[in-house]
Amino acid sequence: MSSVQQLMKKYEQRLVQIRRELHMHPELSLKEFETTKRINAILAEVGVEVVDIGTETGTVGLIRGTNDGPTVALRGDIDALPIHEENDVEYRSTVDGVMHACGHDVHTTSLLGAAMILSDLRDTLRGNVKLIFQPAEEVNEGARQMIEHGVMDNPTVAAVFGLHTSPDFPAGQVAVKSGGLMAAVDTIRIEVRGVGGHGAIPHATVDPVVATAAMIMNLQSIVSRNTSALDSLVISIGTVNAGIANNVIPEVVKLTGTARSFEPQLRQKLPEIVQRVVDHSVAAYGATATLEYILHLPAVYNDASLTPLATSVVTEICGEGSAVEPTPTMGGEDFALYMQKAPGFFYWLGTGNKAKGYVHQWHNSRYNCDEASLPVGSGVLALSAIRALEDLAAR
Repeated sequence: MSSVQQLMKKYEQRLVQIRRELHMHPELSLKEFETTKRINAILAEVGVEVVDIGTETGTVGLIRGTNDGPTVALRGDIDALPIHEENDVEYRSTVDGVMHACGHDVHTTSLLGAAMILSDLRDTLRGNVKLIFQPAEEVNEGARQMIEHGVMDNPTVAAVFGLHTSPDFPAGQVAVKSGGLMAAVDTIRIEVRGVGGHGAIPHATVDPVVATAAMIMNLQSIVSRNTSALDSLVISIGTVNAGIANNVIPEVVKLTGTARSFEPQLRQKLPEIVQRVVDHSVAAYGATATLEYILHLPAVYNDASLTPLATSVVTEICGEGSAVEPTPTMGGEDFALYMQKAPGFFYWLGTGNKAKGYVHQWHNSRYNCDEASLPVGSGVLALSAIRALEDLAAR
């Protein structure tokens, strides 16, 4: 472990340089071509084998240990968001309307730091480490794409670790929680149809706008009246589109929304419950509706068997009391898809700093991170791989 800490210190300034370079040149989901080139160049620089799995963006590094042992994967996402940066810093985004507003530049840098550490320690590794630099997390496509291209195979991954920045905790703290950490993510698409007409003669129409308004309110009763108060559930409608003029009742209203939950049994029931509420709500107004309910991502459930390892890793890297208990979020993460292929653990890396104003939440135009978290993220990922390989090899 002392070797890991020494290497964290050795690469600290290099990590700051890499993170700022990535932050200045953000790229949107599935367009991370230059980011992928930068990552590959750094991997080659530190002697890490680059594996081409056939994706257009994103990449995979492989560090082979000294024996034919198990394989552990570490994952970092690389895409940015369509947000104009408002931070006045020397390394602000140079791409108008695009910024790393969710800390993916920190995730990528932390994984590159882990690559540096593990490459230096490869002669001591009791197996292999895959480094998954994943595109398109923000659109829930990247993990699925990487898995379909075989990232969890050849060699087969026995455990997977990842992390996400958290402004709720200061640099030097890492949130560790067994079980549910981030919610399942489902997409709702609804089309309500009526009979259009003149806004001054509504009795000659079937108004889909009024039907939609009632339906939206009734959808909220699913949380309060159709599910247990002990089960976490959120249903939110994010877009409502209808009409062309103020005095015209339209034929169609189109809506999209999201449903977030933790319990798998509840999640499987939701499409039927939502369908029932949608159908009966609009029928009361003479309208009809079609529902498309898409089960996008499962919940992030940290494997209980890996929790003691994760806690000890954070304590070794950051000291006693640094492993803190987080409150789960209804936000989602496609890291959950890797967890369906192998036992996994997802950390929240403390990146907040009130004194420096690093308090803004994910997807905010002023989001920023304390760079003191970079060696911490690198060390936690690297030591997680080392400890997991030791445990797997011992079995």
